[in-house]
Amino acid sequence: MDSALIPKGAKRCSFPVFALGIAVVGVVLLWGVYAMGLCWFKGLNQTNMDDYYGFALWIWADLAVIAIGGGAFFTGLLRYVFGIDELKNIINLAVVIGFICYSSALLILAIDVGQPLRSWFIFWHANVHSMLTEVAFCLSLYFSVLTIEFVPLILENKQLDKVPFFHNLGHNMHGVMAVFAATGAFLSCFHQGSLGGVAGVMYGRPFAFREGLLVWPWTFFLFTWSAAAYGPCFTLCVLKMFEKITKKKLVKDNVVHLLAKISGWMITTYIIAKIIDTIYWATVTAPSQGQTFMDFYSNNPFYGVWILVVEIVVCGIVPAVILTNKKFRENRKLLLTAIILGTIGVCLNRWVMVLQVMAAPVMTFDTWAMYIPSWQEVATTVLPVAYGVILIALAYRYLPVFPQEQELNAD
Repeated sequence: MDSALIPKGAKRCSFPVFALGIAVVGVVLLWGVYAMGLCWFKGLNQTNMDDYYGFALWIWADLAVIAIGGGAFFTGLLRYVFGIDELKNIINLAVVIGFICYSSALLILAIDVGQPLRSWFIFWHANVHSMLTEVAFCLSLYFSVLTIEFVPLILENKQLDKVPFFHNLGHNMHGVMAVFAATGAFLSCFHQGSLGGVAGVMYGRPFAFREGLLVWPWTFFLFTWSAAAYGPCFTLCVLKMFEKITKKKLVKDNVVHLLAKISGWMITTYIIAKIIDTIYWATVTAPSQGQTFMDFYSNNPFYGVWILVVEIVVCGIVPAVILTNKKFRENRKLLLTAIILGTIGVCLNRWVMVLQVMAAPVMTFDTWAMYIPSWQEVATTVLPVAYGVILIALAYRYLPVFPQEQELNAD
């Protein structure tokens, strides 16, 4: 029965092996579900968040998965709006990853609310003066768009495609996908930006506070820019992971190198903007708030200057140089190094904009606040990872995620 659902011409491992792998990851998933239940039924006292750390580990995870999920909206924009046809061979993977990342983000927010039964208050009693309201609306709407983009892939399952209604529905949805891709890019740009804007308008936290354009601080634009730049790196990381596990070539090199090149130039422009922003903040914005550059960095190992060097140089300039250089980009090891560093870089940026913002002292009598997450926070942060592994494994096994798989592995 299982073999009847596998895409035509594709080879997969035996069902017992697959089921065993899912069961192992499922144990981790259940651990996370248990921790989530504790947070819902006993409250947020299950966490180590306090008046100082109102944002903590899972909020970092929320911002990180939204950033690396940016490959979905950016790749969709390139494929359907700008008409880069080669990307049709990787867009399915980008959509699946985007669906996982954004559903994970919504799950994390549901935990963070503390009282999920009141989640609808966000929409019914919307605070129109809050950027987080705009984030909630755009995040929910873009997840709906990703679901619509995911449906045609599901309908291409070998058995579902035999049903005329499903076959025609999937075909017609493909025909209007450009509309949804453009809508998704618009929604994603705004909620990505507003997440950065939340940090940028925090006057009481000079490490995050930025000047900007009209009502938007510079972080509004940097968050959107970084998600579009680094999101494709994570898509390529997942692709390479699949190819390593399955020992198959799943996407042709010209497609990989094209997406990597575009990502490289996006990273280049973003890093230039990030460096300018950092210099202006360190020499103008921070002094205007009565602070010096070194006031925001500590001798402790978590918040030293090294974190700025790693983010900008190691995880910014290095992948930018590799991905924009044809010779470096076509070297398999260098390409893998660049996309891994890029993924780490955007996650590190979100770490800084959540945890370091909270930790840096803002009063003369303050000291650096050290924060250790509770096991419940760790478990609920790992929960979306386990969920993502299971969903993407199911998608790979039963859906034609990679259109070039059969051609590349014909033997």
